[in-house]
Amino acid sequence: MPTRVYLEVGKRRVFASAADWPGWARAGKDETTALEALAAAAPRYAVVAKAARVAFAPAAGFVVVERLPGDATTDFGAPGAIAAAESKRLTKKEAGRLSALMAATWTVLDRVVEKAPASLRKGPRGGGRDRDAIFVHVLAAETMYARKLGLRLNEPIASDAAAVREHRNAIVAGLRAGTKGVTEKGWPARYVARRAAWHVTDHAWEIEDRSS
Repeated sequence: MPTRVYLEVGKRRVFASAADWPGWARAGKDETTALEALAAAAPRYAVVAKAARVAFAPAAGFVVVERLPGDATTDFGAPGAIAAAESKRLTKKEAGRLSALMAATWTVLDRVVEKAPASLRKGPRGGGRDRDAIFVHVLAAETMYARKLGLRLNEPIASDAAAVREHRNAIVAGLRAGTKGVTEKGWPARYVARRAAWHVTDHAWEIEDRSS
């Protein structure tokens, strides 16, 4: 079966996200380039699946199962639309798989950070965060994502490995619970995993790409 994909279509950017593989998501200027970028990222995402001990052998080709209207978040550079299918409550098996893949993105990020130089290659205009600033940014985002699961967590100090581990474990527990969020603006667990895993993976790959 082709890989199931959500397409989030904004005015200037399109995101293609693999529906069953949180973290495997890429953007392009249109649907074609977004899907091409997603296909090109498969070998890199295989590292995440391996860390999660989940078999990853996607068939050639994609099938678009939902097209979602994008918004300012889409055009800014993040997948910001919730698919209808993501509102389904997770089964115990699904929650275990989803949380394993989420945790694997952290494993990959930690490995990349450990190997990367503190100062990363700058962009053509001299922009871009360095390694440690990216790691702190990821932690801050995850604290916000946790709130969307109904979890009130304090952002851990990046250098405190035990606190970071506890923070991540709480998020995994929230995903395993399959909650949709307890606040009016809460997010379904499936979407939290897709958004958070994409964010971690995207920055891990950024660090890799800017380390040379």
